[in-house]
Amino acid sequence: MVASPKEAPLPSILQDPRRTNEEPKLFQVLAPDGTPVGPLPDIDLDTMLKVHRYMTMIRLLDDRMMIMQRQGRIGFYGACTGQEAGPIGTAAALRITDWIYPALREGVAMLYRGYPLEPYLCQVFGNDGDVLKGRQMLSHYADRSVNQVSWSSVIGTQITQAVGTAWAARYRKKSDVSVAFMGDGATSSAEFHTGMNFAAVWGAPCILICQNNHWSISVPTKGQTVSRTIAEKAVAYGLPYARVDGNDVLAVYAAVSEAASRARSGGGASFLELLTYRIGAHSSSDDPRVYRDEREVEEWKLKDPVERYRKFLISTGRWSEAQDQALKEALNQEIISTLERAEKRGPPPDRTLFEDVYATPPWHLVEQAQAFREEQGGED
Repeated sequence: MVASPKEAPLPSILQDPRRTNEEPKLFQVLAPDGTPVGPLPDIDLDTMLKVHRYMTMIRLLDDRMMIMQRQGRIGFYGACTGQEAGPIGTAAALRITDWIYPALREGVAMLYRGYPLEPYLCQVFGNDGDVLKGRQMLSHYADRSVNQVSWSSVIGTQITQAVGTAWAARYRKKSDVSVAFMGDGATSSAEFHTGMNFAAVWGAPCILICQNNHWSISVPTKGQTVSRTIAEKAVAYGLPYARVDGNDVLAVYAAVSEAASRARSGGGASFLELLTYRIGAHSSSDDPRVYRDEREVEEWKLKDPVERYRKFLISTGRWSEAQDQALKEALNQEIISTLERAEKRGPPPDRTLFEDVYATPPWHLVEQAQAFREEQGGED
């Protein structure tokens, strides 16, 4: 029997920054074994199952892409293994018109928002199916069609960009909200201070989300700050804040929903710390065994966000083992067939070297493009 999605009204998740003596409480809906420990957010069954689909998809996709990188078939990859609840729970709580400014591990939000898998994978190959035309680093997904802006790899720059976009929406009297993701390391950047302060002073309708995965590459969180938590850094800026179990997708959904509703109603920005863990390496270029204890990794695997949510769905009658197995088989087949198509595509056309910088190309660029075509025998 399917239980009612909303069993009781949720208390306010966001904490008041004026109550400076309060240590942030960890907001949680599901225990690590999938058992509800608090009232469920107002979320319909279709959305619940869509969330599960994309959490499962990105886990399977990340596993396969890391293997491909080791085989030399792609140059770089940044997996979000262990952190799936953050980007997917956030995407589920937003409108499609809202803006997402990701860091390295939030690309899957595009897929949740309906972005096709093939052009998404083409961005990993940087080929002629890549809307970014091979110009961006791999795993830096973006497309205007789903309002997701590319991460620049410069730590923290997306924070001020998102705040600026939010302020522009407020200026234009739109109800759009902007979200900026960051890691715990980004809270040590100047961009963090600038973004938090501007968002607070100008009432920008944005949500600043720190995915505290305990490691900024090889630097642990304790090497970033002596604050009790990252969440309470919001107090100095006068921003409401919450510390959320980042491995609990329903908790993420509830917290982002509240922050987004507050922003749309004119309440301004909020800051969320999602407490999670990076199960894998920082990227395919990293070996975490040289700087962290693998016993810590094993402890966090017991809090796996994908498995936690799957157990919840099955134990409450919303899903079944048979359905789950069928989903995994279907997703694996979709990933394999799509990868085969994406990998066969060629490089972006040579003419794209001269595109996009100017609306009307200046004379010298026109001459260079013509000379290049002649050098290439008149072909692209």
